[in-house]
Amino acid sequence: MANKRVAVIGASGYGGLQTLRLLHQHPNLDVTFLGGERSSGKRWSELVPFLPLAGDPVVQTPEPDAIAEAADLAVLSLPNGVAAQLVPLLLERGVRVVDLSADYRYSSLAQWQEVYATEARQVPRSDGDLCSEAVYGLPELEADAIRRARLVAAPGCFPTASLLGLLPFLKQGLIDTGGIVIDAKTGTSGGGRAAKEHLLLAECSESVAPYGVVGHRHTSEIEQLAGRVAGREIQLQFTPHLMPMVRGLLATVYCRLRDPGLTAEDCATLLASAYRQAPCVEVLPVGTYPSTKWVRQTNRALLSVQVDPRTGQLIVMGAIDNLVKGQAGQGVQCLNLMAGLESTTGLPLLPFYP
Repeated sequence: MANKRVAVIGASGYGGLQTLRLLHQHPNLDVTFLGGERSSGKRWSELVPFLPLAGDPVVQTPEPDAIAEAADLAVLSLPNGVAAQLVPLLLERGVRVVDLSADYRYSSLAQWQEVYATEARQVPRSDGDLCSEAVYGLPELEADAIRRARLVAAPGCFPTASLLGLLPFLKQGLIDTGGIVIDAKTGTSGGGRAAKEHLLLAECSESVAPYGVVGHRHTSEIEQLAGRVAGREIQLQFTPHLMPMVRGLLATVYCRLRDPGLTAEDCATLLASAYRQAPCVEVLPVGTYPSTKWVRQTNRALLSVQVDPRTGQLIVMGAIDNLVKGQAGQGVQCLNLMAGLESTTGLPLLPFYP
């Protein structure tokens, strides 16, 4: 089988850089087009001297015809609202797309416009049909649909870590759908590469701070998928925290068991069964809790559970690398499926520790 050609658009941001690193020695996917707006016209070595690419390509303006001529698949690592201007044009030209932004994560365009109201005011959209068509790119949930898809919306990093632990229990009806609380911590790279004051070393070092305490955009994304699996509308509480580290994301999910007789071992067995054919997810033994350093620079998710018999609470913990399984690695996992490959092809699953 001939290698598939891949365009990476938004190549010099964190999502694009991580995608290129993962595709650098991929046996079946070749990067054949680099696209960017601010970086257009520059040689790659000028922008990223630490990640040499064969032939030192020039970053090009992401023109749909040029992308379609050069590539079969495209990964878009663009700001919210910008990807939606390019995606319809690429699909018309037969290019299949993995979008790392939030533009197609909601099956309803109206909901995206409500949640991403600032972007919606700046970018008029009329592609509601594509929002309905797009497949949510969580391979552990939607592998078959991803294989067939023209358009895949890679999930956010917080939803990935939260949903992997939560969904199997919702699917089996083992937890109450009300009162779910997600407490999550992430590294600063989740804020992207553009300069932001609160991500300066002097601001965030030696400090932990909550943000987006009510109404964080990922809340509705988590609720959409949780509700879809549970078969009913779900409202939950989600609070993210910024940690003084570059990479890593830890989500701790609190929910109430419907059967207070279930033990942590029962719950761990259910979780392991749910992911027995998911090579990127590992369920740890009861009493072993995940660390972000254990998944750093890998496409792995480590899950663990505990039950407090005193309160009847189930605690589910999930650790991922926010730039890999939480973003670019998940995108490459989707590319693999779309190209008819094993989902883990070319993806790192073991960390360099410490």
